[in-house]
Amino acid sequence: MYWPDKLVSEIKEKYKDVIASGKPLVIRDEKTASGRVHVGSLRGVSIHGIVAEVLEEQGINCKYLFEINDFDPMDGLPVYLDEKVFKQHLGKPLCDVPSPTPETNNDPNSKNIPVGKNFAEYFGGEFVEVVKSIGFTPEIYRSSDLYKRGDYNRAIQLTLQNGEKIREIYKRVSGSVKEGKWLPVNVICENCGKVSTTLAEDFTTGEGEYSEMVQYVCRDLDWTNGCGHKGSVSPYNGRAKLPWKLEWAAKFGIVGVHVEGGGKDHSTKGGSRDVAGTIAREIFGYEPPYNIPYEFFNIAGKKMSSSKGRGSFSKDIVDLLPAEIVRLLMLQKEPQRTIEFDPEGDTVAILFDTYDKFATGYFAKIEDDYSRMFKLIHPKGEEIVPRALPRFSQIAFLSQMRHLDIEKEAEHLVGHPLSDEDKKELKKRLHYAQVWIDTYAPEDYQFAIQEKKPDVVLSDIQKKAIGMVLEYLKSVDVIDGQAMHSKLHEIKEATQINPKEFFEAIYLSVLNKKSGPKAGWFLSVIDREFLVKRFGEVV
Repeated sequence: MYWPDKLVSEIKEKYKDVIASGKPLVIRDEKTASGRVHVGSLRGVSIHGIVAEVLEEQGINCKYLFEINDFDPMDGLPVYLDEKVFKQHLGKPLCDVPSPTPETNNDPNSKNIPVGKNFAEYFGGEFVEVVKSIGFTPEIYRSSDLYKRGDYNRAIQLTLQNGEKIREIYKRVSGSVKEGKWLPVNVICENCGKVSTTLAEDFTTGEGEYSEMVQYVCRDLDWTNGCGHKGSVSPYNGRAKLPWKLEWAAKFGIVGVHVEGGGKDHSTKGGSRDVAGTIAREIFGYEPPYNIPYEFFNIAGKKMSSSKGRGSFSKDIVDLLPAEIVRLLMLQKEPQRTIEFDPEGDTVAILFDTYDKFATGYFAKIEDDYSRMFKLIHPKGEEIVPRALPRFSQIAFLSQMRHLDIEKEAEHLVGHPLSDEDKKELKKRLHYAQVWIDTYAPEDYQFAIQEKKPDVVLSDIQKKAIGMVLEYLKSVDVIDGQAMHSKLHEIKEATQINPKEFFEAIYLSVLNKKSGPKAGWFLSVIDREFLVKRFGEVV
């Protein structure tokens, strides 16, 4: 059983009473809009999104909510932002920090992001568009809206009233000891607008509902300065926020969440999920939702190449890959398995090959997990049309051969004239192949036919084998890829040349590289007269 179907069967059993009542199951995910969003964040989006899609597919009422967390403080500066402009805003809620502009954002790949109404909308808006582009359609909301309209008021009040018990939960569950009369609430300083720098020292209760007033001081921290103001302020309706573990526990109930996963680091014993779950039960009286812990998303253990002016951001990946391949990347492995992705290696080509393999089974109407996955990696409602799928690595090669008629060569690859759907697929693959070649593709996939004979030295056995290739080329009018493949095999056997030496001689002669595409096909797409001249020169 493909893993989303397994998860959904467990969720249906856990919430069978909710389903029977007709109330929607709520699936929730979030991202703090503190800068351009890393590609790894798409894993949570995709896991929650596919669970929602499978529930909907089965006719179960559900809602997929995605929170742009814009009420967290700015606690660090992305390296691409002008420190002189933004350092003064460290410690403020992200929704109160001004939006970057072309003059204050030095990331060349962010120039197409429109200036937002604030910092969080600028970066959050880019991520929302990324999520839409891969076919997930959550209902987007902002955390600041919940605070400002009073949705957190009851949770803040309960937090103030249960400070001692909350401190005991932190110690019991995670071993964290909060000193003195720690009040787990962060008010916004009336003087400087910062939320990180305020220390809540006490509170008083007046008459009427939500009459509490929090006494605080705005002090310096290691990474930003407070203003020294001392005051007393109501913590309600957006004048304060909860520390994030408490906030997480509170929103389980405020939003009515049934399904919410998180990175595996949050789900360790005594970790933030344990703390939030315990607070949800014992302070807010709400059972925490079904958890889906998921592993990390690694980019070959390193950042993407900064020398090419690119970063490991979600927008970069949706520019690099079509929606169905992004979804394959995110959904192929079970959540508890790590995803390794290296756009500067052969991962991209392998992803397309994997897609093609799954397509073969799906179009042959084979019912297995691979066909099920193939269906679900396509955005909901998209028609999956049978079509020719020329191998991506070959299209990447052809895209660099400017003298070729790509459609004609693709017809040779697939063995028949291209239909309209075939041409659409070819156009798509050609586009993404060119993007990959221009940005991340390793040298092994970058080819340029050398106009002049490379300065290479071949051994006698290599010259003999190349000479036999030359004689064959002179004997034919048209080079057929399959026939060329067979002839190369014959020459290899006849000369007893080491295969590696043989193919290196071919590639060095034409590309000045020791490797290249499948040799028979490679030679078949190059002008015969050029090859006759070049192989004549090297032997």
